[in-house]
Amino acid sequence: MSVRSICQQVPVIPVLVVKDLEIAQPLALALVKGGLHVLEVTLRTSVALEVIRRMSEVPGSIVGAGTVLTPADVKAVKAAGAAFAVSPGVTERLLAAAEDAGLALLPGVATVSEVMKLVECGYDTLKFFPAEAAGGVKMLKSIHGPLPDVRFCPTGGISAQTFRDYLALPNVLCVGGSWLTPADKVAAHDWAGIEAIARSTIV
Repeated sequence: MSVRSICQQVPVIPVLVVKDLEIAQPLALALVKGGLHVLEVTLRTSVALEVIRRMSEVPGSIVGAGTVLTPADVKAVKAAGAAFAVSPGVTERLLAAAEDAGLALLPGVATVSEVMKLVECGYDTLKFFPAEAAGGVKMLKSIHGPLPDVRFCPTGGISAQTFRDYLALPNVLCVGGSWLTPADKVAAHDWAGIEAIARSTIV
């Protein structure tokens, strides 16, 4: 499955930082039931790899790993069952590792030169990060002129109030967002509430 085909499936990819293994599957199930079945689990906790394994068992889910920084990360997330990897930036070693592992990679960019370099490497679907800090909607509009065939998943600082502005752009397939899983709802195990938030992004 290519990164572009994955990004085309949902308007928003939930960006998840999960510290408690016990909530992995109920959280994934709530998001999938809400219509967001593509999930990004960031490698920012000690249990992230096991979270990826458990979420991948939820029927219908497509689970990827975020904050993938090194070739060792690529190997680890591939072994954990990740369907794709997301990186905040990119290095030649990371690109080579993902290619060697046969793991779909959504590499991060913040400048036009980075976009051009990845186009040369055969990539046409990229993460724009940190979206708001790197120029947001205006920047993506500017990139579309000279690079009309590249598509993006902007992530970083996007909210429930702004994500539709990004989705309205011709070169945006989806956005990444952490607002879908508010800490208070997760702590309260309010899975119905999280499902409702997910569902609100579809309509």
